[in-house]
Amino acid sequence: MNYRNTYTQIDLDAIRHNFRGVRERVGEKTAVLAVVKADAYGHGAVRVSRALLREGAGMLGVAIPEEGEALRADGIGADILVLSGTNAAGAAADVRLGLIQTVYSEECVRILESACEKEGKTARVHVKLDTGMGRIGVRNPEELKKLLSCLARAKHLEVCGAYTHFADADSEDDGYRKEQLSRFLEMKRDLPSGIVLHAAASAALARMPEARFDMVRAGIVLYGCPPCEGYPDKLENAMRFVSEVVHVKEIGPGESIGYGRKFLADRKTRVATVAVGYGDGYPRILSGKAQVLIRGKRCRVLGNICMDALMADVSQVAEAARGDEAVLWGTQGDACIPPAEIARLAGTIDYEILLSPSGRVPRKYIDSEG
Repeated sequence: MNYRNTYTQIDLDAIRHNFRGVRERVGEKTAVLAVVKADAYGHGAVRVSRALLREGAGMLGVAIPEEGEALRADGIGADILVLSGTNAAGAAADVRLGLIQTVYSEECVRILESACEKEGKTARVHVKLDTGMGRIGVRNPEELKKLLSCLARAKHLEVCGAYTHFADADSEDDGYRKEQLSRFLEMKRDLPSGIVLHAAASAALARMPEARFDMVRAGIVLYGCPPCEGYPDKLENAMRFVSEVVHVKEIGPGESIGYGRKFLADRKTRVATVAVGYGDGYPRILSGKAQVLIRGKRCRVLGNICMDALMADVSQVAEAARGDEAVLWGTQGDACIPPAEIARLAGTIDYEILLSPSGRVPRKYIDSEG
């Protein structure tokens, strides 16, 4: 049960709009994998996956088998690619649930083959090529040939895809990603024919048409955050982080606000207390830096953010009152505080901001097709 008016509002219509932009950009012949790892970047993997599959997503991408298991438990039968490595327990889940597992070493193959033998089933895999990300993957043609030889001896595994990931597709300098693409093309010569090739994620699918191949992986772009400077498509914000004003008061010169008395008023100031804090995932590092929207106007956060509340200056919002909606990021009327602005103030990236609302913050959905 949720008694507070503190929640995230997820706009599935906006996510559909953003997906259609990707689809239009890459064309009908290129499949689109919708990345829904980390609970769809904090937007709710089940609801987002269902919306995007109806919209035409050809595959879903998760980070770990547990995320695929949650989708299967809700009846989602689409192809699901596990983008990270796995262990024996995860491999067993891959096989049991029919997930497509990323492989990049002979040990990966042995673990997955063993799970198939125990389950009496086959499994599909995508081979990961490390062209310069430095995370997982075979790094050169020699390593690839050894891995493919190992896969050929595995009686229960089918290679159905191969992919790489660009380390700096969001950079203005395209030198390194072109080098990565060259390495991918070199190793591509040794890959089996007829498999699905993919390399471009959100930034590269716009900046590198030559890297689209058979499929692109759309992640952050689906949730309304531009993946790079100058991203050409108009994106719609998919998340609003919302709370409410629970108290309004006036303080005089010399009075302080919050722990540590970090804010001292130098004039009469109207202060609104908002029912959200770092316990809800609103970063404490935003203390004294960020603004919130109240009645469509930006109001500066005053003093240190508390675990369960923050205070904001509503001196310029004469009508501000208890019960008013306060938007931490997202839109309110014509005003907007984008996640990227919060990320900049917090010294991080918008991905992390979207994931920050805590477990005590429920989600509410906008879904015209639901």
